Amino acid sequence: MHKKGIYKRYIKRPQDFLCALVALIVLSPLIIVLVILVQIKMGSPILFSQDRPGKDGKIFKLYKFRSMTNQRDENGELLADELRLTKFGKFLRSTSLDELPALINILKGDMAVVGPRPLLVRYLERYDKHQARRHEVRPGLTGLAQISGRNALSWEDRFNLDVEYVDNISFLGDWKIIFKTVATVLKREGINSSTSSTMEEFKGSTKS
Repeated sequence: MHKKGIYKRYIKRPQDFLCALVALIVLSPLIIVLVILVQIKMGSPILFSQDRPGKDGKIFKLYKFRSMTNQRDENGELLADELRLTKFGKFLRSTSLDELPALINILKGDMAVVGPRPLLVRYLERYDKHQARRHEVRPGLTGLAQISGRNALSWEDRFNLDVEYVDNISFLGDWKIIFKTVATVLKREGINSSTSSTMEEFKGSTKS
């Protein structure tokens, strides 16, 4: 288990709440514009919600702006992500604007500003003991992996960075990640993996 210092124990959560609240207030005009654009370009629902595992694997509803259509094939099955991801949706993802509704998750205490990204529930049973340590803390809107390559990283590298973060949480470390996140998003780096327009499925550790 990671050590719980003064910052982690007493400061990080109140700081997260205050940052999310200020961000929602300051960015409210932009959020309103995005709500209107998503409604015009993709229709309802405006928000995409999905179950994700949080701290200690507890499931919560993650909120994002919708970036994909609900197009289905002749059998009624949803088309592949790359076929449903619209041009506007790609813009939302490349700028991380689709993530703004997750500020609500931070206010609720489901997430932190900085931490391992919340992934899919079905991945829980695929983690090895080391990888599962990413759930010792609240998941984050951004994290060490996001400033180190985002989706361009392999799963193994992403999880190693997640655990590295868990073991080294600090005030200065969190703010360094936040500032680097802004630079990474502005440059739109690491949006895609090397094999997919989003991020390929994690099927389990490749280690023996």
